[in-house]
Amino acid sequence: MQITDHQAKYYAHELTIRHAAGGVDSLSQSLFDASVDLNPHQINAALFALNNPLSQGVVLADEVGLGKTIEAGLVLSQYWAERRRKLLIICPASLRRQWAQELADKFNLPSQILDAKTWRNLKKEGTHNPLADKQVVIMSYHYAARLEEQLLVEPWDLVVIDEAHKLRNAHRPSNRMGQVLRRALAGRKKLLLTATPLQNSLMELYGLSTLVDEQLFGDERTFRQSYIQGSGSVAELKNRLKGFIHRTLRRDVLEYVRYTQRQTLTIPFRPTAQEQDLYNGISALLEREKSYALPRNQRHLTGLILRKLLASSSHAVLNTLDTILQRLESLKDNAQGDIDVVSTLVENDDLEQDYLEETEDISAPFEDLDLNLLEEEISEIKLYIGKAKAIETDSKATALLSALKQGFEKMESMGAPRKVIIFTESKRTQEYLLRFLSANGYQEKIVTFSGSNNHPQATEVYQRWLVENQGSDKITGSPQVDRRSALIDHFKNHAEVMIATEAAAEGVNLQFCSLLINYDLPWNPQRIEQRIGRCHRYGQKFDVVVINFLNKSNQADQRVLELLTEKLHLFDGVFGASDEVLGSIESGVDFEKRIQAIYETCRKPEDIDAAFKQLQQELEADINEKMTETRQLLLENFDEDIHDLLKLRLDAAEQRLDKVGRWFWTLTQHELQNNAVFDKAHHSFELKSPINGVQPGLYQLHKRGSSKDTAKELSHAHRYRLSAPLGEWVMHKAITRQLPPADLIFDYSGHNTKISVVDRLVGKSGILTLQKFSIESLERSEDYLLFAAIDTEGNTVHPEVAQKLMQLPAYETTGNPSFQFDGPTDSGYSLEKILEEQRNQVERSVNDRNLSFFEQEVNKLDAWADDIKEGLEASIKELDKEIKEVRREAKIAPTLEAKLAMQKQQKKLESKRNRSRRELFDRQDEVDERREALIESLENKLNKHTAIESLFTVQWSVK
Repeated sequence: MQITDHQAKYYAHELTIRHAAGGVDSLSQSLFDASVDLNPHQINAALFALNNPLSQGVVLADEVGLGKTIEAGLVLSQYWAERRRKLLIICPASLRRQWAQELADKFNLPSQILDAKTWRNLKKEGTHNPLADKQVVIMSYHYAARLEEQLLVEPWDLVVIDEAHKLRNAHRPSNRMGQVLRRALAGRKKLLLTATPLQNSLMELYGLSTLVDEQLFGDERTFRQSYIQGSGSVAELKNRLKGFIHRTLRRDVLEYVRYTQRQTLTIPFRPTAQEQDLYNGISALLEREKSYALPRNQRHLTGLILRKLLASSSHAVLNTLDTILQRLESLKDNAQGDIDVVSTLVENDDLEQDYLEETEDISAPFEDLDLNLLEEEISEIKLYIGKAKAIETDSKATALLSALKQGFEKMESMGAPRKVIIFTESKRTQEYLLRFLSANGYQEKIVTFSGSNNHPQATEVYQRWLVENQGSDKITGSPQVDRRSALIDHFKNHAEVMIATEAAAEGVNLQFCSLLINYDLPWNPQRIEQRIGRCHRYGQKFDVVVINFLNKSNQADQRVLELLTEKLHLFDGVFGASDEVLGSIESGVDFEKRIQAIYETCRKPEDIDAAFKQLQQELEADINEKMTETRQLLLENFDEDIHDLLKLRLDAAEQRLDKVGRWFWTLTQHELQNNAVFDKAHHSFELKSPINGVQPGLYQLHKRGSSKDTAKELSHAHRYRLSAPLGEWVMHKAITRQLPPADLIFDYSGHNTKISVVDRLVGKSGILTLQKFSIESLERSEDYLLFAAIDTEGNTVHPEVAQKLMQLPAYETTGNPSFQFDGPTDSGYSLEKILEEQRNQVERSVNDRNLSFFEQEVNKLDAWADDIKEGLEASIKELDKEIKEVRREAKIAPTLEAKLAMQKQQKKLESKRNRSRRELFDRQDEVDERREALIESLENKLNKHTAIESLFTVQWSVK
């Protein structure tokens, strides 16, 4: 479509203006640039998080599987687009890489995972402040807690806290991490993500509230009095929570999100006599009370890892035994166990990083070293090493061939791709399975995936991938990220089998694979759920089949599988483990230690049964039915119109993004007409020469996730986005172009659809002006594009009609515009009157909205002030009751001594009551002062600043 420079300037402003929060327009740039499908519940949640600029933050608490990461990503993208780029994500260590991958793949946002090692490296490279590196900062809970002082001084625009239920006891002084993060992030806007904001007690909601905003409720005592012990109703509490917590249920979105099922297969096997002999010997070592083999301060953790590797493969346990032998021989030489067994095993075997957070200092020397016992243990470990080496083929590996046969038959019956991911907890087992499967019919069909991905096969795949994708945006320049992408692409396009360590459970999306084998089954339900979630996620077209192995010779193994399958429901149904189950398991490693204790202490079948029953009962006790009902009443949305609201959100988003796409593509064709060759069928173009540092090449308009996008994605094209350097250059060029008045001819006859309001203007002409009106209040800015137009007879053309005119094909006539009319001569005055009226209308609308935000905050402050006062008054009433009771007892006391004792107690209570009364007055004054200070602060934020910019004026005619 042919447009003029004036239209280009208008389109560029439409694409870059700052919209008011609350409507889909405010997210349009983020939504357009994001590589995600349009799910209305996610748009709704992101708008909730962005709505009230006076709020200190919110909790997004959608049920599992609804994409809270996408919701947070939309919010982060919007902040980034508005150039508020001091952004921090705090999450469990195991999710850091997943966050980085999601931000890069779906939102084109740069990020930096920070840990102690990266911090040191950045400092060595000359980075003064690693927290100010113009990227989204991602760090673990534990590392964030270590950086309290550094976090405190950074002016964060937004802090996202994932799995926030880990901080639900942040109000308790004993909760060190919660207390540290509360102090470090005080006053910063926060976005908390959790599927389980309320698990066992209403106090958990209070704990989360203190993390976000200390003025949401009064103190802990008052909250207990009001909502746990007292008369405060659920309805009242729900009303106070509605601006703070947003929750969507899976049943609300079934219209938009298709979920597939999980199915499970169990493959039994029986270890050989050799394998059982090795298992029994090492089990006896682990059960021994005194042993040099296991470091004193790491005994239970080393034992846990060793037992799990023992269940993995003889090759995995062999490596562990070698590490233990090295430590024992080092101990023999210098009486100092200076080998950190846990760290060595985690690094060498690619185990999950969570174990490292459990380690303690092991440098304490052995004062009572028994050299004879040490020699015996060295001989014993050498014996086990010999036994492990003697096992050539593990019985479980043989069972794996049967599992693959059954699994692939399932895939064939469903019409699913012949793909399987095999998870193991050990890199040694991974290497063994690669050799074993290659020798049994799967040679050239396997790819392995680990934490480092630096083995020869991975390097070969990576180098080939670099050549295939040369010049495309797939290559990020980060070898670690690109190696992962190369291996996943190879699995998707060439291989049948991926053998992966736990590293593949983090940040890897495998929707194209629907067969998963747990070669080793973690005892940590959260880890299992994370594994299955790589395949069973949004975009999966088939049911996901999960295969587990059952050791018929080990009753404890059987009971673990039974617990995970029948009680935690990890492997069947639409969603796997419930939020309640996963939320009740505070720490995966602690849960594993509980199971390890059963292995170590229970010998007889009946003891094993009793111990697992006890563990199951404790789990069920954690999942409190009464609290489940309370959670439903407080947090679930029973609004019958929720489906209508989501439908409206989706329709509005689709319409807005269609406009954005049309404007951006038309603008690009206009601005690059002399620099590029366009292929309209694919929405792509070949840039012929460098522009502002952007290299020549093939570019394709970013294909957002929508069913309306029919253009085929070109694999070697750069993604062309609003936020891409070239996109920003195109918009900047159009926005900054100086435009003198001109004559524009709008070609309505060349428009392919009828617009009835424009139809009436055919053959007419007039004057049109465009103005940008900006309002700054509540610490953020909003822009409005205001049209004013009149025809030659002096009739006003409605602003919406003028806006539609600007979207027609047009061309500029040569010569200077005359601006002569047959009608009224003071056209400029008429146009200004129209613009003034629109500006006034905008200001009234902004004032009304800001007043609503202000009232919300004042109501919140009033409720907080009432909480504090009521808590003190309740305390005084309680003392009054105690004093009356003491007086009554004094009257009936049988002896003088008893009466005197009662009088003393009464006087003590009266003194305490007097102090409480004085405290009440002092606290009332303090609360009122704080309330007034906060209101004054709010009022200052309400002060508005306005700016007017005239963009252009043209004479128009329609033919």
